[in-house]
Amino acid sequence: MIHELKTWPMYFERLADGSKTFEIRKDDRGYQTGDELRLREWDPNSGYTGRSLQFRVGFVAKGDLFGLSLGGHAVLSLLPLTEETP
Repeated sequence: MIHELKTWPMYFERLADGSKTFEIRKDDRGYQTGDELRLREWDPNSGYTGRSLQFRVGFVAKGDLFGLSLGGHAVLSLLPLTEETP
């Protein structure tokens, strides 16, 4: 399944430079290993910037993990699919 999601500029930059390799999202889409994410940069002041990144979901953590409750959220490890689009 392909999920298209908004990502704020400060997080988009970290994804683009490789220093952020995960997403924490409300698990309202049933994320699974092998899903694809298209993360589109979204500036809350001006809307979509036109830049996007694509990832494949590796590991998915849900529910209770190591004594932590994820409270309906999922932690998704991200594997790059493509380079950033202008």
